[in-house]
Amino acid sequence: MTVTQVYESMEYGPAPENSAAAMEWIAVRDATFGLYINGKWCSPVAGAYFNSVNPATGEHLANIAEAREEDVAAAVTAAREALPAWRALGGHGRARYLYGLARQIQKHSRLLAVLETLDNGKPIRESRDIDVPLAARHFYHHAGWAQLLESEFPGCASVGVIGQIIPWNFPLLMLAWKIAPALAAGNTVVLKPAEFTSLTALAFAEICENIGLPPGVVNVITGDGTTGQRLVRHPGVDKIAFTGSTEVGRAIREATAGTGKRISLELGGKSPFIVFDDADSDSAIEGLVDAIWFNQGEVCCAGSRLVVQESISDLFLKRLRARMETLRIGDPLDKATDIGAIVDGVQLQKIDRLVREGQEEGAHCWQPSSSAIPTSGFFYPPTLITNVSPASMLAQVEVFGPVLVAMSFRTPAEAVELANNTRYGLAASIWTENINLALDVAKKLKAGTVWVNCTNLFDAASGFGGYRESGYGREGGREGIWEYLRDPSESGGLRESKSASSKKGSDSKRKNDPATPSHPLTLSPSQPVPPIDRTPKLYIGGKQTRPDSGYSMPVRGRDGELLGEVGEGNRKDIRNAVEAARSASGWSVATGHGRAQVLYYIAENLEARRGEFVDILRAATGQTAEQSLSEFALSIDRIFTYAAWADKYDGAVHGTPFRGITMAIPEPLGVIGIGCPTGSPLLGFLSVIIPAIAMGNRVVAIPSEAAPLAAVAFYQVLDTSDVPGGVVNLITGPTRPLMETLASHDDVEAVWYWGDPQIGKQIEQLSTGNLKQTWVQQETHDFWTDQGAGQGERYLRHATQMKNIWIPYGE
Repeated sequence: MTVTQVYESMEYGPAPENSAAAMEWIAVRDATFGLYINGKWCSPVAGAYFNSVNPATGEHLANIAEAREEDVAAAVTAAREALPAWRALGGHGRARYLYGLARQIQKHSRLLAVLETLDNGKPIRESRDIDVPLAARHFYHHAGWAQLLESEFPGCASVGVIGQIIPWNFPLLMLAWKIAPALAAGNTVVLKPAEFTSLTALAFAEICENIGLPPGVVNVITGDGTTGQRLVRHPGVDKIAFTGSTEVGRAIREATAGTGKRISLELGGKSPFIVFDDADSDSAIEGLVDAIWFNQGEVCCAGSRLVVQESISDLFLKRLRARMETLRIGDPLDKATDIGAIVDGVQLQKIDRLVREGQEEGAHCWQPSSSAIPTSGFFYPPTLITNVSPASMLAQVEVFGPVLVAMSFRTPAEAVELANNTRYGLAASIWTENINLALDVAKKLKAGTVWVNCTNLFDAASGFGGYRESGYGREGGREGIWEYLRDPSESGGLRESKSASSKKGSDSKRKNDPATPSHPLTLSPSQPVPPIDRTPKLYIGGKQTRPDSGYSMPVRGRDGELLGEVGEGNRKDIRNAVEAARSASGWSVATGHGRAQVLYYIAENLEARRGEFVDILRAATGQTAEQSLSEFALSIDRIFTYAAWADKYDGAVHGTPFRGITMAIPEPLGVIGIGCPTGSPLLGFLSVIIPAIAMGNRVVAIPSEAAPLAAVAFYQVLDTSDVPGGVVNLITGPTRPLMETLASHDDVEAVWYWGDPQIGKQIEQLSTGNLKQTWVQQETHDFWTDQGAGQGERYLRHATQMKNIWIPYGE
C-alpha cells in the first residue's frame, strides 16, 4: 500500500477533551446555581429551579435558579444604586476593571470553553479557538474605549441601567458583546442568559466577584422567557439590548413602546452566500462549510442560502456534496468533531419539521451517507436543499440549523435580487476574484455585514448588526459604544417626559370643538379683501399635488388669526409619497460632494426669500422681527453645517487583527418618515430634514400641524435648487394619523418624531411590522435654537447605518 493510499483511507482518531475540571466546578457548587445580585449569590425568592441538560448526551448538568418578579426587581434596584458610583469612577477606573475581566477570561479560558461545549453542544475547538478568545478581545477592546471615552465622546453620559438578554448559540461571546461596551460607557447591567445555556454567564459572575467589581454593576439573573419579559417591562430599566429571534424582537419593541426605553435588537437572518463563476471554488466550498455548518448552523448570520452562478452550479454542488461526506458529526468534546449537538430537543424538532415541510413543497433534500448520527443527544446531519424557488418556505424561513438551501443565478444583478429577496438583512458573503465586482455587489446588498472571500469574521473593533427585520443597533466598534451613551443634548426620550405637561397648539381641539369648524369657508373679518388663493398643496415626487381627501385645514397664528389653509393629507397621500421616495433611489448613491452642492444651493435660494419667510415666522409664532430674523439666520447656518458634513461623515478602516482591511461604511437608511417639531417652525423643520437628505436618505415629512406654512413654502425653494423629485415629500394634515400610517408602512425604513409622547408610543408600537428604526424625542421649548441641541453628529448617526466589509489580502 502506498503512502497516498494510506493517507486517503486513514480514519480520524478520537481526540477527546478532558471535562473533569468543568464537571468538578459544577459539583463543588452542588450542581445548583443561584442568582448573582448586588455582588452576592442568593436563592430565588420563589425557590424555583430548572434543569440544565448536556445536549450531546441528554444528561443533567445543573439546577439553575428561576428569577421571578421580586428577583428581577432586586437586580434592577442593585444596578440603579450602583450606577452613580460607577459613572463617577471615570473612564480610567472602568478601563482597569474591563482589563481585569479580559485577563480573567484568558486565565480561565479552557474551563469556560469546556463549560460552553457541555452546556451548548458546540464543538470544543469552536469554543476554545473562537468564542472564548473573542470574548476576551471584547473586554480588552472596550477597556480601551473606557480609557478614551471622555476625549472621544466629550460630554456624553451613560444611558443608565441596561437590561440585556442573550441567546443560547454563543452564550459567553454574546455576554461579552453586551456587557463590555455597556460597562465601558458607564452603565450598570442586569443580564439574563438563555434558559438552555446559563453556565458560562454564571461563571462570568464569579469572575466579576473575584476581581472585586463593585456590587450591583453586573447582575446575572437566570430564567426562561418569562424572566426576560419581566426584565423588559421593569420601569427601572433604561435600555434593553436583545439578541434573539425576530418574533421576540417584535414583542420587545411592542412592550417598550412609549416607555422611553432605548432598545437595540440583533435578530434573525437568512444570509446569502454568493459564488461567482470566477471564484476560487476550493476556498468558496471551505468558506461555505464555515458559513452554514459552523456551530451546527445555529448562527444568526449563517450563510444558509447558497446563491451560485449557473455556469458552475452543477460542478460546485457536486464538489460540495463530496466535502459534506467528510464532515464529522458527533461528540462535541472531540476536538476532531465538525458538527456538534443541537442545543435542545425542541430546536431539533423544529429543524426536522421545517425540512419535512420543505420536502412536501417539492424541495430535494440531500444528506451525506457518511453521517453517523449518535444515538443519544440531539443531533442533525448536514443537509443540502435544492429544487427550491426564491419564494419557497425553506428559502425564506430561518431554520437555525445545519440546513443549506441552494439556488442559482445568471447575472450579478440577478444575484443581488436573489440575495435581497428576504425580510432579513444581517450579513452576506461574496466570493469572486474580481474586487471591482465584489465591492459593487457589496454596496447593493441589504445587509449590515458583508464578507468578501471570507465568512463569519467578527471582531470587537467592527460593528455588527442588521438591516430590515434583522434588527437595528450595532455591537462592536465606535458605533457599538454609541448604543450605550446618551448625547449631552439628548432629552432622554419619553422616559423624561412622563411628568411633563403636554402643550397643545391653538387649533389642537379642532376636530372635537364645534366652535372651530374643520373646514372653514370664510375668511377673518380683518381681511375685507381676500387675497389671491395660495392654498399650499402637498409636495410629492417633486410636484405640487392636491390632497386625496379633497379637504383643507385652517392654519392660525399665535393670536388665533386665520393665516391660510393647507391640504389635509391621508393614507393614500402617504402611500404615494413613500412610493415617490423609493423611486428616488439615485439620491442615495449620489456622491457626498454632489449632495453637498445641492444643499448649498438650497441655502442660496432660501436666503433670497428671507423677507417672505421672516413674515411667515412672525405671523405663525408671534415673534418679534429680530427673533424671526435670528431663526432664519440659524436655519441658513444649519443647512451649511450639514452641507459641510455631507462629504465628511465617512467611514473608517477598523483595526481588526487579521491580514486584510475591514472597512466601515455609513450608508443611508433609505426612506425616513419624519414628524416635524412644532417649535421654531422653519428651524425645527430644517434641523430634521436636512441631515437626513445630506446622508442620502429620502424623506416623507409631516410638517408641524400647528404651524406648517414655513415648511410648505419651502417646497418652492426645493423646486429651484436641483433637488431630485421624491427626495423630499411633504404631507400636511393631522399629525397622529399620518404618523401612524408612516410608522406602519413596510417600505419606510425609519421614523423620526419630536412631540407628544403618546404619539411617540404609538409610532414605536406600529414600527414592529418591519422593525423599522425609530427616533422619538420630546421637544423642549428652546431645543432647536440651541446650537448644541438642534444639530450635531447624532443626527447623522440616526440617518445612517454602518456596513462592514472584510477584505483579506496576501497569500
